[in-house]
Amino acid sequence: MIVIPSDRLDAILARHEIVTATLSAGESEAESFVQLSRELAELDDVVAAIRAFRAAEADLEGVEAMLSEGDPEMRALAFEEKPEAEAARDAAGRALQLLLLPKDAADEKSAILEVRAGTGGDEAALFAGDLFRMYARYADLKGWRVEVVSESPGTVGGYREVVAEVKGRGVFAKLKFESGAHRVQRVPETETQGRIHTSAATVAVLPEAEEVDVQVNDADLKIDTMRAQGAGGQHVNKTESAIRITHVPSGIVVFVQEERSQHKNRARAMAVLRARLYEQERTQKDAARAADRKSQVGSGDRSERIRTYNFPQARVTDHRINLTLYKLEEVLAGTALDELVDALSAEHQAALLAAEGLA
Repeated sequence: MIVIPSDRLDAILARHEIVTATLSAGESEAESFVQLSRELAELDDVVAAIRAFRAAEADLEGVEAMLSEGDPEMRALAFEEKPEAEAARDAAGRALQLLLLPKDAADEKSAILEVRAGTGGDEAALFAGDLFRMYARYADLKGWRVEVVSESPGTVGGYREVVAEVKGRGVFAKLKFESGAHRVQRVPETETQGRIHTSAATVAVLPEAEEVDVQVNDADLKIDTMRAQGAGGQHVNKTESAIRITHVPSGIVVFVQEERSQHKNRARAMAVLRARLYEQERTQKDAARAADRKSQVGSGDRSERIRTYNFPQARVTDHRINLTLYKLEEVLAGTALDELVDALSAEHQAALLAAEGLA
């Protein structure tokens, strides 16, 4: 039987009424209005779940009341209906429990995706390219938009490094557990004796930060402009469109040259910088939660080996939850990646439920 404190639910309903009334009055300042609007959007789902749960509880109470009536036919009918009413109450309760879990404020945000070749030379760069294409295809299936911010191609293909914005609602919630070291085991095309090589690439997924999420002081920035480098159109090496921004206090450096417009490159560089600063701040503030997550589905530390892609056996193994899928081709195509993503999310939710005493 699912038990959720009634006073906690009443407090949420009361807060929903207050936020709704405050926004309706239209007297909030711009920043406060944005924050209250976000809070209301989150509360709407919880309030709907509370009402559904209480309606299911009321239905079950009605069925149980019928069991105590003197009419044999009514009792028989109630006896038949009780299992279904209990199942409906439990389903509504489980849905409500998940919504009552501590929220990651970044879950609904877009994300910055960074993929870098690790150990393995050219093969690692090729694998980094495979991973980036996997995420790009997955994003396309979800209706998200992927925009490359910066890239450094490998000598024989793939990427030494690629950074992209993945835009859409809930991107970070889906991709946040992809951060870490990904390992590939396969026979490289250049291998003449058929030996299996092991290479690696690292993935970092950062929530995209808006100006209201993190304040960046212009005085803390060192901004350099330079001519774009590498193969390309006539603009390459002729206009100073490339931007390098250094955040002096943290030492974070962002370089962008993808656009012909210096203004667009600067905007993209600032988006990446804000995301990295925001993640740094989140990591510091949420140390306790990060420790709990590490024990369950990994910390998201890019140095942590999280997954192996074994080509000879056509399998993918996620080491955090000991899940193996013999669907390598489908995972790399993005079509089966949800099986891993959803399993990781379910494990994380189970850990949170246990921590909250709701399991």
